Amino acid sequence: MVLTGCSQCIKYMLFFFNFIFWLAGGVILGIALWLRHDAQTSNLLMLQFEGTQAPGTFYISVYVLIAVGAVMMFVGFLGCYGAIQESQCLLGTFFTCLVILFACEVAAGIWGFINRDTISTELISFYDAAYMKAVDPVDSVTRQAAIKVVEVFHGTLECCGKGDDNALFLAVRATLCPKREIDPLISQSCHTKLRDLFTEKLHVIGLAALVIAVIMVFEMIFTMVLCCAVRNAAPAY
Repeated sequence: MVLTGCSQCIKYMLFFFNFIFWLAGGVILGIALWLRHDAQTSNLLMLQFEGTQAPGTFYISVYVLIAVGAVMMFVGFLGCYGAIQESQCLLGTFFTCLVILFACEVAAGIWGFINRDTISTELISFYDAAYMKAVDPVDSVTRQAAIKVVEVFHGTLECCGKGDDNALFLAVRATLCPKREIDPLISQSCHTKLRDLFTEKLHVIGLAALVIAVIMVFEMIFTMVLCCAVRNAAPAY
């Protein structure tokens, strides 16, 4: 069957949006892989202290993004092929996949909003545990391990302490903090730097999810219209 007029226009618009969707899947996959291997987050989340691994909640959202990016590329290809072939079966399958993806994205968005502070809070708690041991005046194996962990935080985030500057910390500050010029106008608190780091990355994830959601809404509309046009254009027997 050959679609004509407005239906033909919808067909090519759907193909165009599916191609954008496929490219977006590749972009999402690339962003997720960048977030997974970003030097700052990797340095911090690979740390261990007293047999405890640094909290990896952030990686959950990254692995979800990797899966979503791969699925989007597959679904985008399916939609492109279904639009060109004018296949009701492929378009119906594509629409079902879109609905499932959209529902998963909404669910992930709600989970992310509820737990938006969990990642930084968990890592701050991990830092504080090492910090308390590092400023302990009594030398021990645990203290030496804590100093190494704290030094990684300070070097990676270019921060220095928790911002409270207590007497114990001031005694070891020269050892724990990176030796560089300190800008008095910029907060040196590692708590602040950790919150800023993950807030920035979550904003990137949120913006990408919003763009994809808008594209999916248009695709679902065009898919339904094209599917109906293909059905109506089918010869009756």
